[in-house]
Amino acid sequence: MKVENIREINTTALAYMGDAVYELAVREEMMKQGYYDVNRLHHIATLYVRASAQAKIIKTIFDELDEKEQALVKRARNRKSATKAKNADPVTYKWATAFEALTGYLYLTEDEERLSWLMDRAIGIIKEEHTNGRKETKEKTEGQK
Repeated sequence: MKVENIREINTTALAYMGDAVYELAVREEMMKQGYYDVNRLHHIATLYVRASAQAKIIKTIFDELDEKEQALVKRARNRKSATKAKNADPVTYKWATAFEALTGYLYLTEDEERLSWLMDRAIGIIKEEHTNGRKETKEKTEGQK
């Protein structure tokens, strides 16, 4: 879906699309990893798509973005929001919305190479965080024995 007047789309609408695109990428990744139980799929996917995870992603990769992408992220992050986050503080929610807006922008401009890079980086960042978290928990548990 190529959008001709991408500059006319506000960042909230870009984030709306980006939310769906990222959710699909995460679900595909979970299936590739062999998760087929729906309850387990939902639980694991939630680790990737929650606002705190998305905020971590965009903050981690911000310096890897080009000037145009950084400007879009800043614009989306600074946009006054009509909605409030259910499970995140306002700052985290704004960063998460900025990540979703960038995702939506790359999808709508059909920049498949850059979108693929973003999805791979995003999933990798969260996967690494949870892999390290499990190692730390295991080490603490073993140290208590």
